[in-house]
Amino acid sequence: MKFKKIILKNSLPVFLVKIPKAKSATVLAMYKTGSRYENRKNSGLSHFLEHMFFKGTKKRPTTLKISGGLDSIGAEFNAFTGKEYTGYYVKSQKAKFGIALDILSDMLINSKFEQEEIDRERGVIMEELNMYEDNPMMYIEDVFEGCLYGDTPAGWDTIGFKENILKLQRKDFLNYFSSQYGVKSMGLFVAGDFEEKNIKKELNEKFAGIKKNNYKNKIKVVEKQKEPCFKVKRKKTDQMTISLGFRSFPAGHKDEMILKLLSIILGGSMSSRLFIELRERGGLAYYVHSGAEFYSDSGYISVQAGIPKNKLKESMEVILDQYKLLKTEMVSKEEITKAKDLLSGKMILGLEGTDDFTSWYGRQFPFSDKFLSPDEFLKKMKKVSVEDIMRVSKNIFTNDRLNLAVIGDDFKFDLKKYLKV
Repeated sequence: MKFKKIILKNSLPVFLVKIPKAKSATVLAMYKTGSRYENRKNSGLSHFLEHMFFKGTKKRPTTLKISGGLDSIGAEFNAFTGKEYTGYYVKSQKAKFGIALDILSDMLINSKFEQEEIDRERGVIMEELNMYEDNPMMYIEDVFEGCLYGDTPAGWDTIGFKENILKLQRKDFLNYFSSQYGVKSMGLFVAGDFEEKNIKKELNEKFAGIKKNNYKNKIKVVEKQKEPCFKVKRKKTDQMTISLGFRSFPAGHKDEMILKLLSIILGGSMSSRLFIELRERGGLAYYVHSGAEFYSDSGYISVQAGIPKNKLKESMEVILDQYKLLKTEMVSKEEITKAKDLLSGKMILGLEGTDDFTSWYGRQFPFSDKFLSPDEFLKKMKKVSVEDIMRVSKNIFTNDRLNLAVIGDDFKFDLKKYLKV
């Protein structure tokens, strides 16, 4: 596998991943924009716009023409919107990749954003919003980030406010598109077995219509927390869903890899500390999982779990005890070795297709001009020591970084009383 950056005639950066003998090829268009680049009046527009790229162009005037064209070559395709990026990808067999490039470039350059289609899609997005809110296991991190970042774009749900979804108009889409979609905010990632000269020529032809844009950056996160905080989403449910965690640091921080391993040790597998303590020994949860999230200017680690309504205090104590242990007792060499083997194994298994490589590099694009290769990732991971795990645990597992999100009802005790490490 070889990774190389080239620049098209219109100054669009393209990142090529050469994979000899690959039978598939993937193109991923990544944009440095998402829900954090919105304001109160247009919150939800980034995600709504993502949907609209599949609704028709002059050349392919309907959704069926776009999806049918991709289906006819057996392609896999989709899009996704986050808080700091939006992506669109197509994966196809190598022989049909030219068609895949033609359709994706047509969508990204020539979409019509018709008012009639916008009005029709409102209902679809409202049902997507309802789906998330009705699934606490999916929705809990939105509540947790609302606790961390409050009434700011960083704290709002990516899907947006219902009132905005119902009133956004075509001019809103056109204004956002002209500002946030263009050479200044876009990176194109292509993986497969191709000749650089040929693929560069084809990309220059297909993506010549990508223009320079008056890109508007996001509002930076300002963190002023001084004591434990919590946020409760009251909802009639059969169990409590919680997310309990701490503010940490942004993407690219020197301790990012350490926190990823720390998260695996804590609750990143079926043999992790919390899976054993909370589920296997305590019988307090069916699902329990920890994860670390990194944004350009902030980040956090959290533990999510679905627990019995009458066991909230007991479950919180088990989770907080494990956080405390990581501050006071050194993890064993066997435990950190297992975490490294798990992380490296998942990484290797997750890099078996051309789409995996475009995702690997593409998801680094919004946060850094320098890309970490899989080999560099593994080398960096191997250097993490048990002393590093304790150092980072002591630094971030503190009361002034502690946050809790809860979805559920039927509890009357003072949450804040029990929030301490």
